[in-house]
This record gives sequence, C-alpha cells and structure tokens, in this order.
Amino acid sequence: MSESVSVTSKKMTANLLWVPTPDAISTSQVADFASFAKARAGMDWQGNFQALWRWSTDQNATFWDLFWDWHGVIGDKGDRLIEDESAMPGARFFPDARMNYAENMLAEADDRLAISAHCEDGRHVRLTRRQLKDRVMRLAGWMRENGISEGDRVAAYIPNIPEAVIAMLATASLGGIFSSCSPDFGLGGANDRFGQIEPKLLIACDGYHYAGKSFDRLDLVRDLAASMPSVTHCLVIPFLDEAPDLAGLPNASLFAMAEDHAPLRSFVRVGFNAPLYILYSSGTTGAPKCIVHGVGGVTLQHAKELRLHSNLMPDDRLFFFTTCGWMMWNWMVSGLMVGTPIVTYEGNPFHPGPERLWQMAESEGLTHFGVSAKYVDAVRNAGYAPGTTLDLSALRVMMSTGSPLSAEAFAFIYEQVKPDLQLASISGGTDLISCFVLGTPTQPVYAGEIQTRGLGMAVQVLDDDGNPVIGQQGELCCLKPFPSMPVKFWNDPDGAKYRAAYFEHFEGVWRHGDWATLTERGGLVIHGRSDATLNPGGVRIGTAEIYRQVEAFDDIEEALVIGQSWDNDVRVILFVRMGDGASLDDDLIAAIKARIRSGATPRHVPHHIIAVPDIPRTRSGKITELAVRDIIHGRQVKNTEALANAEALAHFRDLPQLAE
Repeated sequence: MSESVSVTSKKMTANLLWVPTPDAISTSQVADFASFAKARAGMDWQGNFQALWRWSTDQNATFWDLFWDWHGVIGDKGDRLIEDESAMPGARFFPDARMNYAENMLAEADDRLAISAHCEDGRHVRLTRRQLKDRVMRLAGWMRENGISEGDRVAAYIPNIPEAVIAMLATASLGGIFSSCSPDFGLGGANDRFGQIEPKLLIACDGYHYAGKSFDRLDLVRDLAASMPSVTHCLVIPFLDEAPDLAGLPNASLFAMAEDHAPLRSFVRVGFNAPLYILYSSGTTGAPKCIVHGVGGVTLQHAKELRLHSNLMPDDRLFFFTTCGWMMWNWMVSGLMVGTPIVTYEGNPFHPGPERLWQMAESEGLTHFGVSAKYVDAVRNAGYAPGTTLDLSALRVMMSTGSPLSAEAFAFIYEQVKPDLQLASISGGTDLISCFVLGTPTQPVYAGEIQTRGLGMAVQVLDDDGNPVIGQQGELCCLKPFPSMPVKFWNDPDGAKYRAAYFEHFEGVWRHGDWATLTERGGLVIHGRSDATLNPGGVRIGTAEIYRQVEAFDDIEEALVIGQSWDNDVRVILFVRMGDGASLDDDLIAAIKARIRSGATPRHVPHHIIAVPDIPRTRSGKITELAVRDIIHGRQVKNTEALANAEALAHFRDLPQLAE
C-alpha cells in the first residue's frame, strides 16, 4: 500500500459553527498533556491539534506510554511497551502490565457523587463514591464465595440502573468477564448472545418500564437460565415487584441479599490484555459475533477519549442516553475513573414528551450530554427547542453517535439548543469499544463534519487500491495497532473470524466498514456503511448523502435507502415513513427528487420512493439497510431477534413497485 496521500483539487466546504477561545485551548487537558509530552519526549504541538495527532500516530507506543503516566493509571506498567508492534492483528500493548479496571474506577472512594440514576417512572437514586465502592466490594465478596473467579463470565440481563454498574465493577474486581444486554431482548436474542459465552452467574431484573408500560420478564429469565447449563447461580433485581418469585431459578437470591456480604478485601490484578467485556455485533446477518475487549485497552482508550477529546473533569457531569446493550454504556461508566459523576436514564427518552432528557440536563447541571443522531432528529421533528425554555448554561459538550449527524441537525443544535457548545459527532463502535473519529476542545466545529481522528489512532481513508486519499470518498481504515483492538472473538480459536471481520480487505490494515471522506483540515464526513453503499452505474455513493437531503422535509419522519439489483445494474430505492397526517403524493415525490438532484447528484435520485408504515431498526436504534435489502431480493433475514421491531420487515415484502 502506498504511503503517499492523494488530495483532490475540489475542497470540502462546510459552515463554521463554533470556534474555541484561545483561553479554552490553553487551559484544556489537551494542552496539559502536550506540555507533559514536550517535557518527556520533546513534542512541541504549538497549539495545533493535528500536529499532536500526527506525532501520536508516528510515535504510537510512546504516545500510549506517556498517556499512561500523565493520566495516572493504577497498576504496574511493566517494562515492555508493545510486542509484535507491526502485527495487524497480533500486536499487544504493555504485555507485562498488571492492573484492574475496577480499581481504576473506584479510586478516591469519598463522599463526592458517583452516580445519579433516573428512571422514567420518577425513581431517582444517588450514590456517592464511597457507597458505590462499598456495594461493589460486598457483591464481589459474595461472588468469590460462590465460585466466581478470574476469567469466569457474568451475564447481566438488566436495565440501565445502578445495579448494572455495581455488577460490572464487582465482576471486574475479581478479574471476571462481564457481558450485558437490555431486557427488551427476547429469549432468542438474549440466548444468541449469552448462550455462546457460557456464563457461570446470571444477573437479571424481574422486568422493566417503557413508555409508561410495565413488562414482566421473570418467565423469560427462567427460560434463559434453563437454556444455559453453565449457570450455577442467579441474582434477581426487583424492578417491578419488591418480592419477585424466584422459583425455577438455580440457586437464586435477590441482588440486595448478595450485597449484604463481607467485602472483597483487594482487587485482583490481571494482565493488560486479559478479557474485561464481551460485546456483540448486531447479529442482523447471522449469529452475533462475541467481541472480547481487554482490561488495559478499555481503560487507556476511554481515559484518553474522556479527558483529551471530551475535556471531562471531576467537577463535570456526564450523561449518555444508552441501554446496557450498547457500548456507549461501557464508555459512559468509565467517566468514574476521571472522578466525574455519571448520570443515567432508564426508559423512554420521550416519556411523557421530548422535553424529558433536557429537563434532566437542566436539573442535573449536565456539562456533557450524549445521545444518538436518531434522537436528535426525533427532537427536531417534534418541533421542540430545548434552549428556548430551559437553563442549559452548564452544558459545554454535546455528543452524538449511532449514525451520521446531518448538517441540518448540526444547525438545529446550535440554533435551538445552545450556540456556544462543542458539538462532538463521534464514530467508532462495538468493535473497538471506543472511537476512531471524534471531537476535540481545541478545533472548530463545521456542519456535518466530525472534528478529528482520535489521538494514537492511525486513521486514514483509503481508495480501492489501498492508497490514502483526502477530499474523496473511500474506506475508513486504521493502519497501525491500538490498545482497544479486540483481544479475540469468543469461540474463534484460530482467529479466522476475527481476521475476516477487519483484516482481509486490505492486508495488515483494519477496515472498519464506513464509507467516509477525510477533509484537508483533518475532519471526517461519514457517508454510511460501506457494505450498504449504493453502486448505480458503477459509481459508489453513500446512503447518508441521500438521508441528508430527505431530512429537510418536515412531513417525513424517517427514511431508508437501499440499492436494488435491476437489469444488470443497481437502482436506488427510497422508503419513507410519513409523519402523522402526512401523505406521499406526486408533488412531494417530485420535490424529494429535485432536492436530492440539486443537493447531491443525479445518480443519487431514487428510481422509486415508497411510503411504508415503519422502518426496521436494531435495538440500539440504527436503521438496518442490509435486512431490507435482503427482504426485497427474496433472501432470508437470518436473525430477526437482533431487531427492535422485526415486524416492520413485512412492509417490504413483495412490493409491486419493485417489480416495475
């Protein structure tokens, strides 16, 4: 692969929305780290974040070594920084290190706030750092007495409540491996995940609330436990009923009973690359892949992203709207190691209305507020303007992920939320439990553009020949190892599934599967998943380019675009879900096509625009283009349990328009 970079002559243009002040740059944690790096390694960034990024990737191992020291990771770093440095996959950072994730999260167990947890039914629980550590260590003591030790798996079928954090940290305290999913998963979806990893302990709730309704889950939990012979004990969290029926569960106890135990006295330190989490791919094209992430990689990567990219400090308050089945939950919880209180929310973010999370942001004084791009669009489409009625003066950073954030959504946030915040659109995923591209407090924000590549992440956009390009579309790739690469896939003894997932397209390079453009200023525009790109007339175009145009129409709530094989070519098909009282008529179809033609290119214009009652999405809220593409081509969708609304697939079968 060539190391030269091709730059197109056509410059990327975007509207400037926010510029950090010189004082904000000089007092940022980025500047503090840069001073540390200058003293230790002679790196002189001179206030230029892109210069710091280049150094951090050119001197990859040195960067992570210095960051360990600057952050103050608790543990023994060992002598070696990296082994098999050029192996992709195969490189291992800090192979001699010994550490514990929970020990880093629970340092300074004092009376400062650790967790402020909200539920849609009005429940609100607050825990100090001292209370959190006490509950964690007591549960860990119970776990040890009941046979849980280093390397054992603990599965949690659980809402986003404090017990989820406590269970994870107790597992990590012992060197165990934690895996979670939200209780809206059915039996098949939960078993497809947990059944592969053979957990010894199952932690589950008796049910959950959503949109004002209660959903009992005890019968499902019984069936789930029965389907996994590896489970020796169950802990049940009474979320709906103070005295749930534990009959039919192996060695079952209430979660609170397990917490009433003599505490674990010390953390079990394990290797840097010892497993900490098992996360899962979406599973819409087959059984979910079980992605194993290591203790040290999670600790270092999250600390870097929270401190250097998000400028998170102990006096701040961090919130991300997520379930325990999305990696953003794991990411948010890591805020504890910065000393920052984390704020959680369990339930429907629109219950009783679009103001719910924003009112919480005001009452909690949130400084860092994270949501999905889909949520931003939903608030915008609801006509709600949070900044006009609420005091959001504490808010400094708003984060968005899950799918590309449109330029219109950028504008909405600056116009209707707050004009002087840093909007950090971020992108990475479950595969690396972190980000490839994200924000920085030291660079401007441009509409529709992610601010920068992550420090220590050698991210480039490659053309079809594997050459780095700037200003033109290509594959988002990472050219060098990074600490949070998966340790392995579970049940993949020879690593074949792992290599196939990332490294077979370009040899020795991580191909992430996003179709993107790197701008001349070092920002990124994500055009959609590269496996969902459209190819009409042999020209690859990203689906996000069409979504950006369609989102301008108030009558359209949601859209999905796929390519249909037709007459030895591919034609673009656009599906739309209309708002209440709106209909798709010939005038609107003509207006949509005109907008796409002028805002993108004639090749982007759909051959058909079809209204559907609903659009299928994964449980993390992402629309699933691949499943719809399979349906309209007569192929079976292999794992509908991975979808939040699998019934929506029926709307796409045997459509007469697609035969014309």
